[in-house]
Amino acid sequence: MMVAQTNHLLATLPDSVPLTLRLKRHPLSKDQVLFDVGQPIREVYFPLGAVVSLLTPLASGETVETAMAGRDGVIGALAAFGAKHATSRALVQISDECLSCEVEALTSAIANSPELRSIIIAHERALLAHVQQSAACNATHRLESRLARKLLRAVDLRGHQELLLTQDHLAQMLGARRTTVTLIAQSFKDAGMITYRRGHIVVCDVVKLQAVACECYRTVKENYAGLLRGKSKDRAQVEESTETTS
Repeated sequence: MMVAQTNHLLATLPDSVPLTLRLKRHPLSKDQVLFDVGQPIREVYFPLGAVVSLLTPLASGETVETAMAGRDGVIGALAAFGAKHATSRALVQISDECLSCEVEALTSAIANSPELRSIIIAHERALLAHVQQSAACNATHRLESRLARKLLRAVDLRGHQELLLTQDHLAQMLGARRTTVTLIAQSFKDAGMITYRRGHIVVCDVVKLQAVACECYRTVKENYAGLLRGKSKDRAQVEESTETTS
């Protein structure tokens, strides 16, 4: 199921800026690896309805999710500032569409657009804060709270309360046993917070789920919301100033 979306980060920019990126619109498939640790980053992704996990692989073969990216962000943008090789694995968690451009196109556009440079830097700061919050969350918070946080964040990034996620995938992202995740999911279902069948989870009661989630959900959400609010305000002020002078 495709969800019609826009990328909120691009939406804060003057209309002329995205045109310089020569963006291509295309689908991302579930479990598609956009880039992996140590690989060169050749393309930058602006998700529309797709949700992407940033993962740190371990020697044991396990992976730890450090952040989730979607319609309020960009993936691989640091490559435009010279960080040409990936330090994490970008794995498509929920399939849908994205916009993408070559790294060279973003590098050139940043050089010519202070607005684009500013929002990319601000986004990378928000992403770093997200990674740090995830590290603290994984170390200190109960699995129930972390699962609620993940489901709520996925809804925000997806823009829809139906999530194409398996319990196996959730367990892998959370670093937990599938049987434990199944028991927690059943308790969420019994409480009327979610329904699920194989490969599909529907969030039915966001308020109840928010009550279970740890503060990390609200902290991460507010960081990204503040980023978008600030840049939208900056754009409005620039446009107002332009109209006044003309």
